[in-house]
Amino acid sequence: MMRLLVISTLLFSAVLCAKAPSRILFGSCSHQDKDMAIFNSIIKDNPEVFIFLGDNIYGDTQDMTVLGNKYQKLGAKPGFKKLKEQAELIAIWDDHDFGANDAGKEYPMKEASRALMLDFWQEPEYSLRRTREDGIYTSYLYGEGQQSIRVILPDLRWNRDALSHVSPEEYSSERKPKKMGPYKANSNTNASMLGEKQWLWLEQELQKPGRIKVIGSSVQLLADFTGWESWANFPADRQRLFKLIKQHKVNAVVLISGDTHWGEVSYYDQDLDYPLWEVTSSGLTEEWKNVSPNKNRIGQFTNNVNYGTLNVNWQKQDPIITLGLYDEVGDVVNEHRFRLSLLEPY
Repeated sequence: MMRLLVISTLLFSAVLCAKAPSRILFGSCSHQDKDMAIFNSIIKDNPEVFIFLGDNIYGDTQDMTVLGNKYQKLGAKPGFKKLKEQAELIAIWDDHDFGANDAGKEYPMKEASRALMLDFWQEPEYSLRRTREDGIYTSYLYGEGQQSIRVILPDLRWNRDALSHVSPEEYSSERKPKKMGPYKANSNTNASMLGEKQWLWLEQELQKPGRIKVIGSSVQLLADFTGWESWANFPADRQRLFKLIKQHKVNAVVLISGDTHWGEVSYYDQDLDYPLWEVTSSGLTEEWKNVSPNKNRIGQFTNNVNYGTLNVNWQKQDPIITLGLYDEVGDVVNEHRFRLSLLEPY
């Protein structure tokens, strides 16, 4: 396992690692009551870091005994235990492990849920993730200088304002036939998933060292509007992130996400100085066959279980990034390869 040099979180929000990984794998949506055969392929793929992007269990309760028992079921899975021995595991939550389906800041048990979540993922006792008044967001820095990756994990649950819905009639007559969900874009420009304090933190993180900035979002960010949970429901948040990337001339932002119960790759370059890529990997156990349309999708989607990869060949003078989706037996579903310099206009 990659050794961690932990810097006091009273001063820093990141965990620092001596070497930049070449193989980061990730996934989401793992139901603790189901078989997790996909871990066999993940382990064979030799990840140095594995990022759990949310819905890591399906808690959906206000009973913390029930929630804790579900974490223990995940922890007892042989594949999970073996992966934990092999790779560095880092995690953020989404709605089901936060505590309730599609929940936001109104969920009443979030403090207790936070303690269970961070205990399970062995977060240090002095970590700011345990005491911040506005969520469990965090970042990790791997490597240094020209061979470095900063992984940024925002918390999209703790502060999230209420979702806006279409009417039941509109959902039945217009949305459902198009394989779309019941939510619509929030017209309130002050509505947010992150909250202002977290936004200021994220702005600072984007300017910190890290040649590649990986943003691990628990819900989709680049996908065209689906009607399900996504950044598209909070367009002011989405545009704010794009603006910060340009304003601070942040090179090489790569996006990874979960939540959907299908996997796909999105590509977006509108009013940006370089293209943004997003790999959505979902789920490790969960599947949703009615995949929503996404005009920013590139390549084929998968509605079977899958995991995602971010590989970097640091041996090249111009490092090569490979983004991919893989199925349960480890075969390629969708893969894209390009030079890092294509994401470095500044």
